Amino acid sequence: MILAFWISLIVAAIISKPTLMLLKAAKSRQTISQHVPDGHQVKQGTPTMGGVIPVVAAMAALVFSASQTASGEHARFYIGGIILLFGFAIIGFLDDYVVPRMMPGTRGLSWIPKLIMQFGVAGGVCIWATKDFQIVTATVLILFFSNAYNFSDGLDALAGGLLLAMVPGFVVLASVGGSPEVAVPAMALMGGIIPFLFLNAPPARVFMGDFGSLPIGALLGYLTAYLAGQFSAGSVFAGLALPDATTTYLSLGLLGFMMAAELIPVPIQIASVKLFKRKVFPFTPIHHAFERAGWKETRVVWSFVLVQVLATVAAITVAYGSVVP
Repeated sequence: MILAFWISLIVAAIISKPTLMLLKAAKSRQTISQHVPDGHQVKQGTPTMGGVIPVVAAMAALVFSASQTASGEHARFYIGGIILLFGFAIIGFLDDYVVPRMMPGTRGLSWIPKLIMQFGVAGGVCIWATKDFQIVTATVLILFFSNAYNFSDGLDALAGGLLLAMVPGFVVLASVGGSPEVAVPAMALMGGIIPFLFLNAPPARVFMGDFGSLPIGALLGYLTAYLAGQFSAGSVFAGLALPDATTTYLSLGLLGFMMAAELIPVPIQIASVKLFKRKVFPFTPIHHAFERAGWKETRVVWSFVLVQVLATVAAITVAYGSVVP
């Protein structure tokens, strides 16, 4: 776990500056939506796809971990994570770079082909990695987290900050649940995101883009599914030491609280506008609603990260409270 963190951190630190230079040379620039708050228009043209830094770093750490483990099941778990990162990164690359150049005037893939590709990659990994038939829930969790984390990549340092706040929860729940292998990808993500945050801190010199947010979110969903027992033999909660389903889902639900807050309002808003011609929320994703209310971008980021810290501590509290007398 610790080695995965340092490998990822060092790889990310080494490739950060060359990656930024390459993105600038490739003219991989962000196109800011006309619908976001006005203050974001100054970010037009900022390099995007900076998520390649933490994704490549995490993959390097997982390749090393898979090569060093003596457990075939653990190696299979790590390889599944590598495939997931690679597959969702390809989708992000198409969305960030290929489609906008093939179809000028568009901002990337439309949501239907994007979801179809995500479902194909996530479903394939789940079928390959699972030992039972709990693949539907696992696939849904991967898609949920992938798109939720993608939505969180809307403010400088927000996605990275939320990741840093979530990782300790995954590490502790993995320890409590007797699944220490889950902590390895989580710590690899943490190591890779730190150098990226140096470039993404406001004012951002590079954005994560779908290239980074989709695979990172997918891996978070993969870890959540694993902790929920979706990839375990026997029962749905096999390998997890928590005493009942309620405790398990409550802990994982608290850990993913801000992901739910980022994702759930979006389809509600779309459905309400299409069906009733009215908005439920001032703006979605929800972080932009706070900006519309007059909050500065940095205040929104810090507030969201602090809420995630509290949610993570709450998840740890529930988990420990269930196993410690």
